[in-house]
Formats: sequence, structure tokens, C-alpha cells
Amino acid sequence: MLRSETSGDGERMAAALAGLAAYQAATRTAPPAEPPVAAAVGRARLLDYGGAGAPLVVVPSLINPHTILDLTEEVSLMRWLASRGVRPLLLDWGMPTPHDRGLDVAGHVEAMLLPLIDALGEAPLLAGYCLGGTMALAAAALRPVRGLALIATPWRFHGFPARTRAGIAELWEAARPPAEAMGVLPMEVLQAGFWRIDPQGTIDKYVRFGRMAPGSEAARRFVAMEDWANDGAPLTHAAGRELMEDLIAADRSGRRRWRVAGTPIVPGRITAPMLNIVSTTDRIVPAATAVRRGRRLTLGLGHVGMIVSRRARPTLWEPLAAWLLQQTMPR
Repeated sequence: MLRSETSGDGERMAAALAGLAAYQAATRTAPPAEPPVAAAVGRARLLDYGGAGAPLVVVPSLINPHTILDLTEEVSLMRWLASRGVRPLLLDWGMPTPHDRGLDVAGHVEAMLLPLIDALGEAPLLAGYCLGGTMALAAAALRPVRGLALIATPWRFHGFPARTRAGIAELWEAARPPAEAMGVLPMEVLQAGFWRIDPQGTIDKYVRFGRMAPGSEAARRFVAMEDWANDGAPLTHAAGRELMEDLIAADRSGRRRWRVAGTPIVPGRITAPMLNIVSTTDRIVPAATAVRRGRRLTLGLGHVGMIVSRRARPTLWEPLAAWLLQQTMPR
């Protein structure tokens, strides 16, 4: 990818390699202390960030760790929300094993997310990020919730550019045999898929990092974000197959043919208030993939930047908190 994206530009190639070397050698800081566990179902846990008020179940994607929502002590949507009158409970999907190979995306909702919601004993607020939003939407169709917030959530998968979908199909064709053999789809394969979505941006970010002052706030944030992006549990084989074939290729959710717990998930049947946060500059989950329901909040930040960038707090955190609190007021 580096060769193709810097062909004929040796200076840019050298700058990207220098940035990569600087990233590899950068000093890491300890991650935030993990909060206590409020409930657990199998390998899945709800991490309790304290606070007061109505419980807010936050559903991250199955891809990449949940820690993007609690990146550092200073950059943590969860810890910030806990200081704003809600009680955030962050779902950690845990580490799948080959024994989980038959658990697809819908199965994660059925076997983990719904029982965790039931364990609370009351209707919670529900929020989902990326594929976690797709799963949270399904949960909101099957359980009563106070409100549903979707953040960069794909639902109409035909909204991905044709080139992106073709590249992902090619990637899955190559990855399917080893995934079937191992029972899981490794994170490294998924990361390669993300690189295909925006190869130029992948190179550019290392060029920019190489020019940052070592140890600066911007450099520390970059390292934490990249460590998160390059980490994560594998997907179960069934989840990888359902994501690649049923959702991305066949768009079953967008065509109202995706079933969870035997029920077709139809967003229009959800009666809870819905906040739909999308970005016009998100290349990972383009705005065209968003469900056409609820109150829409349109941003101009990248897929990860909307959660952890310097602009995230005034642009996403604050309006999200205001909307969540509004759903807990007496009607």
C-alpha cells in the first residue's frame, strides 16, 4: 500500500516510514483503570462508570476494542458522561474462542446484549457506536428502552461506495477459508480492510505524526488511537460471515430482512425516541448508510475523531448528553 500510494514521491514515502518508526518507538502511558463490573453474561460484561440517573448501556462495535470510548483519563466519553447526570455502562464483548465460531452478529445480540439489558431490571437508555449501533437498534426493537442514540451506525449497507464493497468482498473471499478453519476472523484481516477504504489517509496520518513533537499532547493522543486501532479481538467465523455476506453484500438490514431472535428488525417500528448522529466526512461509515429515522445530528468529523478528537466534546459529547438527559425528564 505504501508503494502504491507514494509511487514517484520518495520524499513522502520516507516521511511516512519515519512516522511509522516514531510510532513504534513512542513511549506508552498506562491505560485508565478498569471500572467495576455491573453485570456479566458469559464473556460479555457491563463496565460501570458510576454517575447517577438512568442507566445508559453503551454498545461498541464487535470490531476493535471498546476502549475507544474510554481512551485515556482525559479523553473518555464514558467518564465525562458519568459527570453529566447519567450512569454509563460500557459493554465489553470479551475475547471469543473457536468454540464461539457459530455465534453471528445477531447471536451476539440474542445471547449477550439482550440478557445484559434484562439484568438491569429497568428500561435503560441505549447508545451504539459503529456496528454496535446496528446491534443496539436491534435490541431497541426487541426490548423497551428510554431512548436510542446511534453514533456512526451503518444500517443501509448499500450506501457504502461500490468500490469499497467490492474490496471488502475480495478481502472476504481470501479470508474465508482460514476463518472457517480457525473458527475466528483475525483483527489483522479486518484492519487490512479498513486500510483499503482510505489508503491515502492511512499514509498521510503517519506523515503527520512524524512531524509532531515527541511526547506532545497531540502525539500522545495519536499513539493511544493507533494502539486502539491495531488491537482488538477477532470476530467469530459466523459474525464475520454475517457481516460480510448478509449485511455488507446483501444489505439485509437495509432491506428489512435481517432477523434477530427470529424477528425482522424494522426501524420504523421502534417507538422510543431516537438520535441519529452521522458525519459527512466519515469514510469508514458514510452518511449514506445511516438509518432514516429519528432526530438527525450531522457532523463534519471522521469516524474515530467524532469520539476522541479535540472537537469531539462540543460537537458530539455535549449534544449527546443533553439529548440523553432530555429522555429521562418526566413527560
